[in-house]
Amino acid sequence: MPTILTINSGSSSVKASLFDSDGTRRDYSYGHLRDPQAGFDQFFQELSGHTPDIVGHRFVHGGEIAEAARRVDAAERERLQHIVHLAPLHLPGNLMGLDLCSKHFNVPQVACFDTAFHTTMPPLSKRLPIPQEFGLRRFGFHGLNYAYVASRLPQLLGETAHGKIVVAHLGSGASLCMLDNLKSVDTTMGYTPAGGIVMGTRSGDLDPGVMLELSKRFDPAQLGDIVFHKMGLLALSNGESSEMVDLLASPSEPARFAVDYFCHQTRAAIGSLAAKAGGIDALVFTGGIGEHAAEIRQTICDPLGFLGLALDRVANKDGLARIESRGAKPVLIIPADEEAMIKELCLPFGQTKRGN
Repeated sequence: MPTILTINSGSSSVKASLFDSDGTRRDYSYGHLRDPQAGFDQFFQELSGHTPDIVGHRFVHGGEIAEAARRVDAAERERLQHIVHLAPLHLPGNLMGLDLCSKHFNVPQVACFDTAFHTTMPPLSKRLPIPQEFGLRRFGFHGLNYAYVASRLPQLLGETAHGKIVVAHLGSGASLCMLDNLKSVDTTMGYTPAGGIVMGTRSGDLDPGVMLELSKRFDPAQLGDIVFHKMGLLALSNGESSEMVDLLASPSEPARFAVDYFCHQTRAAIGSLAAKAGGIDALVFTGGIGEHAAEIRQTICDPLGFLGLALDRVANKDGLARIESRGAKPVLIIPADEEAMIKELCLPFGQTKRGN
């Protein structure tokens, strides 16, 4: 197996994993960075002496392509630059990581796309109710982690894994996906990662009239900044925090309201996906909030007994892999691991010799 380095670079954080040819794995994480390039400088220093055969990068948006991964040449780099407007909160950081690693390592660079997993969605899930000639559709996101979760389900659930599974990827960015036979058939995010349920600084779905009204008050640059940085839990808590861990620890009423709003919307999304699919066979929590916030999982699931979902309070509090109560449908916690999926997507590129 080739030595594969995976990179997940954002506007204020850098995550990386080195999967060595001997089967070992080293993880690196640099968060809350004012200067992401400084994070890369530190990472390259810590990685000294280890040269990968391939570098795989997480790209939040791949545009219209269906491939899960592509080697990045000059033409692909230019194509990615032209779609930055589709995910302006994420793609600049993704591209920065690509460019820095391209200069540092003379090996193939591979872009792995979050949107690719959702290309299996049927037209009823992809289409937006707008004129088709506008060329806009629902893409869906968090696909690398949904693909990883799907790869784990057969081992954890057996034949049930091939049924209708709702996966809730809950973090500072949050979405839900309906899996049927381990493939995406519906998801909450839409044309950009700003849609769906409420998130840390993003509102999720809004009445289009709200956006029309805001467009009268702000120019496009101001409105873009508001949409991606000033809405969501931050706005609901009256500016207190966009981080769920802070809101859960806060005694303030706005913080409690933001938490309740998040749970209310997530629960509604589970119910909506279940209604469209005619029921569900299991529920999976993943992502930073989904994995670590027992109170959030409990609050979401308590009213969902009508779907056959109920949590064992002790198992949920302890964060076990299976947290459903006896007789209820399976509810699982599967830690997110985009890096493992990026590694798998890079393996076919291992036939390319280093330096080509």
